[in-house]
Amino acid sequence: MAQAAGAELSQLQIERAGDAVLLSATTRFDLPPAVEDALLKGIPIIFVAEVELARERWYWTNKKVASAERHMRLAFQPLTRRWRLNIASGPIAMSGIGMALTQNFDALAEAMAAVQRISRWKIADASELELSQRHLLQFRFRLDVTQLPRPLQIGTMGDTDWDLTVSATRPFQLEPGR
Repeated sequence: MAQAAGAELSQLQIERAGDAVLLSATTRFDLPPAVEDALLKGIPIIFVAEVELARERWYWTNKKVASAERHMRLAFQPLTRRWRLNIASGPIAMSGIGMALTQNFDALAEAMAAVQRISRWKIADASELELSQRHLLQFRFRLDVTQLPRPLQIGTMGDTDWDLTVSATRPFQLEPGR
């Protein structure tokens, strides 16, 4: 399991519910001072959760069978003094949010708790996986510096405050549906 200093994956669970494969995960980390300062200045920060499911094969490399992404854009609204979290299944463009779930929070701690907890996220259809086969789940949670404003991207290169990544690989086998 790879992770940034002070960041950890405290829970990772995969389950089948009907025709869906669901993932629940909890990450734990403190926002570095540079990231929190950027947020307070009104710069939105984007976190990305990525999942890749692969079927294990002894005779060849593992076969990728499904993948999913969740983008979470956290921004401070200075006029209302509230935090806004947008969650989407694809990249969130600065020009528009598009299709996204939006939540508002009164405190940064509440917003970060929502970012760090992923609950029952549909990552694949059960029909995409072979029930008799073992699969590998590759999970990665990171702060996406490529979606920061260009001048800030240059300043973050090589700065460990902006390197926030947690990843894990786990084998699993789905139970037949009930």
